[in-house]
Amino acid sequence: MAAEGGKIDPMHQFTVEPLFGHWAVGGYDLSFTNSALWMVITLACLWVFMLGGMKRDLVPGRWQAAVEGVTGFINGMMATNVGPEGKRFVPLVFTLFMFILLSNILGLLPIGITGAHPFTSTSHFTVTGVLALLAFGTVLVVGFARHGFHFFSLFVPSGTPALMIPLMFVIELMSFLVRPFSLALRLFVAMTAGHILLKVLAGFVINAGNAGIGYGILVGGPSFILMVGISALELLVCVIQAYVFALLTSLYLNDAVNLH
Repeated sequence: MAAEGGKIDPMHQFTVEPLFGHWAVGGYDLSFTNSALWMVITLACLWVFMLGGMKRDLVPGRWQAAVEGVTGFINGMMATNVGPEGKRFVPLVFTLFMFILLSNILGLLPIGITGAHPFTSTSHFTVTGVLALLAFGTVLVVGFARHGFHFFSLFVPSGTPALMIPLMFVIELMSFLVRPFSLALRLFVAMTAGHILLKVLAGFVINAGNAGIGYGILVGGPSFILMVGISALELLVCVIQAYVFALLTSLYLNDAVNLH
């Protein structure tokens, strides 16, 4: 239970629960969960966002201008970090950026129906890990497709003395292999920490209000004001984390495309 005996569990919001019973196939649990539901909702919102902005009117409306603004932003990022060839990767980076952004924002919606609540898919390492592996896998495919085994020269900085090449190769290789982990961990930690803090502050407000008017004023009031400020900060973090994920993906793609 999220609340039992007056206590509020800040981790309950991250519990993955099946919505229509357990479905097991070949020993694997394929149940449709609340996490899967909110990922589907995120994709539906993204589809509606794109559908409403692809009218291509000569004088764009607000919706079309919003879509063109986001696509132009991603296109400019890829052109700056990758160069002319970065345009072919705009759909990938745009999808990653928008999916993460919408998932983050939808998880902050202040709604709830009979115990159900918005679920932040990006607060789970499995989801952010898959997104990171998608980006990392694309880098590997592009790198080896364009450069073959010469792609391994990425792990030997130019001008490295011959005696240092084996050591530098191992260090650079480990640094490269840890990229998807750090990419996924950064997003996962930011979303989890922010939501836990908001739930703790909300617990202060609720418990202080139940304890009486004195506690409500002295504890609940400041906690509520702080919660409003943290909510605004968390909304900013949602945008920043989506941007950082897209930015780092573009930089990794630059290593694969423009290998020297």
